Amino acid sequence: MRVITGSARGRRLKELEGMETRPTTDRVKEGLFSALQCDIEGRRVLDLFAGTGQLGIECLSRGAAFAVFVDRREDAAQLVRENLTLTGLRDRARVVRGDSLEYLRTAREKFDLVFLDPPYQAGLLEPALEMLAAFDILNQHGIIVAEHPADRVLAPPGALCRVHRTYRYGKIGLTVFRRSRNEENEEQLP
Repeated sequence: MRVITGSARGRRLKELEGMETRPTTDRVKEGLFSALQCDIEGRRVLDLFAGTGQLGIECLSRGAAFAVFVDRREDAAQLVRENLTLTGLRDRARVVRGDSLEYLRTAREKFDLVFLDPPYQAGLLEPALEMLAAFDILNQHGIIVAEHPADRVLAPPGALCRVHRTYRYGKIGLTVFRRSRNEENEEQLP
């Protein structure tokens, strides 16, 4: 597992032991960041269910302004801190050890890019999408990226977002949601 490009390009990230964490494969990560390449620089990122932190770290390496990493496991939170130090990106990040859904309930900040990659069998993906819509922590023009089994179809979380595109990489699916247009705010843009 390595950082693909940017300031930390080529750095190998530490991984968690055991089978509880399923890191995003390099092939999937390369496809994902190819699709998002113009939507990262200067953005605020939330890496929910962070695991090793590789998605948020990739964003920081590519110029994201700030990233918050959330994971319930102490060993995962500590590993994210270590990976941030290893890549020299710790000064633009905050690591939260705690329940991801509880974090969404109490978040007092907004994000431009949210990554959702919970354990497939945990049943947390749809509740996380619903809570993102209910607590509206996505900035205007924000993006949610959800990783899921390829045979699963995800519906947009209410009126907050629309499905932009679903990508398939073997058994892995990535659904990219974009915040639905806010006509009132769109008219104010230059």
